[in-house]
Amino acid sequence: MFLSYRIEKKSYTPTFWDNILLPGCALLAMLVISGIMLVLLGYPVFEVLFTFFISPLTNLYDFSEVVMKASILVVIALGLAVGFRANVWNIGAEGQFVMGGIAGSLVALYFYEQEGFYILPLMMLSGAIGGALWAMIPAFLKNRFNTNEILTSLMLVYIAEQLLNYLTYGPLKDPDGLNFPQTVYFSESAIYPYLLEGTRLSITPVITLLLVPLVYLLITKSHLGFQLRVSGYSAAAAKYAGFSAKKMVWISFILCGAFAGFAGISEVSANISQLIPDISPGYGFTAIIVAFLGRLHPVGIIFAGFFMALIYIGAESAQISLGLPVSIGNVFQGLVLFCLLASEFMLRYQIKRR
Repeated sequence: MFLSYRIEKKSYTPTFWDNILLPGCALLAMLVISGIMLVLLGYPVFEVLFTFFISPLTNLYDFSEVVMKASILVVIALGLAVGFRANVWNIGAEGQFVMGGIAGSLVALYFYEQEGFYILPLMMLSGAIGGALWAMIPAFLKNRFNTNEILTSLMLVYIAEQLLNYLTYGPLKDPDGLNFPQTVYFSESAIYPYLLEGTRLSITPVITLLLVPLVYLLITKSHLGFQLRVSGYSAAAAKYAGFSAKKMVWISFILCGAFAGFAGISEVSANISQLIPDISPGYGFTAIIVAFLGRLHPVGIIFAGFFMALIYIGAESAQISLGLPVSIGNVFQGLVLFCLLASEFMLRYQIKRR
């Protein structure tokens, strides 16, 4: 007699404590796997982990850099969380981030020789609109032709990046920039004001903290948030209740694109002060991990964004002080996602003997 096994989905809804313990277990598993990997590669485990997760918190400048990167990740992840709750899979936030940076930079360059309080708000608005318009393309294709939004939004990332390369190598290139692919530096009125002297801590984290309660109220307290949640749970139930599935797709993509676009111009204005080909180290993709690590909850996203920002800054510090390749940070990010998915699988599925 032969025994066979099958995987079954549990009829189980995660509790409040599950939503806290699941990311915690995933992070603990990531640290254990990372330690084993570092031992096999011959690196000092505790020194590397200290450099990644403790060292950036010990001086003001590195801490401010962590806060800045975390704020960018959190803004993008907030928009993604809204769409993911509605079962709308926007994987192209990176492209919307880039388009937001381009749109906001065009405003800064248009007012290059002018000063005024109105320039910065116009840049923020243009960045959000640029990201939203780019996100509307996969939304239109989804609603009109029923195309897979994962593929279309992802492919648009590469188009946005090539458009950025064309602009910085061509029409927008600074003629006095020694042939480097970059625009002129923005004027003072087009740069985010800094909060601490000697750091690059700008007003971006402040705006991020203002967006968190707004998204929380949208998701949990508003009628629109209820429609988004119902659409995500069951398309049939949403249709029976009279909710428009196409409307939810439009709202999810536009909101996510606006958030990613705002993050794009915030990164360009506060941290770079000019448009260059590499304005993002992959924030749009990392924000997907942040959204799921935070369990699609605005408060959880804050902590997840801070942790992923630590990995960014820790990778740079480890490269300088320990000689590790900076790509080790990407390995840690991938391990976080892998362990999170494994934990989610074990929570929702079980192996049963036939």
